[in-house]
Amino acid sequence: MSAAIKSIKSLAPLLDRVLVQRIKADTKTAGGIFLPETAVKELNEAKVLAVGPGMMDKKGNRIPLGVAAGDRVLIPQFGGSPLKVGEEEFSLFRDHELLAKINE
Repeated sequence: MSAAIKSIKSLAPLLDRVLVQRIKADTKTAGGIFLPETAVKELNEAKVLAVGPGMMDKKGNRIPLGVAAGDRVLIPQFGGSPLKVGEEEFSLFRDHELLAKINE
């Protein structure tokens, strides 16, 4: 990227893309023991930060996305377009690439 992104809030996904941030796994057990980084498994759970307006169908109607900002979703282990802003890591996925929406 030629221009540095100063804030993730300045990114607005286009079409059917979804901006997510992977939820970090706990580094401490319920008993208070800290786990080394090598023992912590990366989760496939992410929080949706922003969504695009959706794709257009052949008649020109907008197709809404299945998720909204603030939702928790399951993402594939690999794929998406990684973004790094400062020390934070984010990913852009297409709506159809998301595996599931987590309802609480």
